[in-house]
Amino acid sequence: MSRALLFDIGNVLVRFDFSPAAQKFATLSKATAQEVLSLLAPFKDDLESGRIADDDFIAQSVERIGFRGTREDFVQIWGDIFTANDPMIARVKQLSGQMPLYLFSNTSGLHKAWLFEKFDVFGLFAGGIYSHEARCMKPHEPIFHEAINVFGLEPERTLYIDDLPDNIATGRRLGFQCHQYHPDRHEEFEPALTAFEQRV
Repeated sequence: MSRALLFDIGNVLVRFDFSPAAQKFATLSKATAQEVLSLLAPFKDDLESGRIADDDFIAQSVERIGFRGTREDFVQIWGDIFTANDPMIARVKQLSGQMPLYLFSNTSGLHKAWLFEKFDVFGLFAGGIYSHEARCMKPHEPIFHEAINVFGLEPERTLYIDDLPDNIATGRRLGFQCHQYHPDRHEEFEPALTAFEQRV
């Protein structure tokens, strides 16, 4: 296997902020924005681990917050939490074709569909492992092993980029080259990438 890059999505390729969505939900609900956050937060891990289907999540959320909009309204608001991380997206476009690029994310079917529709950069990746499909989540090891097996990765020849320290810790334990990314410090990624390219 040639060297490869394995990318998290949230706060790496795109930034996300649920607060504006909570405000939008509140305008169509009986719940305040803060109540929306607290009422929907317990669903997050079940949704992203595939333990609850998208339609069941929507139905239960609508009931919990007293949402008065349509299903399409809900999906629009739920998805519209992401903004492009332009420096990383530009770098990915430069890297495309130089080595295999893969996605590796804790996410839901709703958010995956939204991201692929709204951001063309996702079309540059050779594949992805997503927690709702794998039915397990980072930082637990099984989802890392799935990425290794599905893509034929050699961890020591793969640079794994993620923003969360627990995920990076698992990656390092399994032998990946790792970079903990911060979207406000993109410039730190460049020397890490150069070092990886020189080392591997």
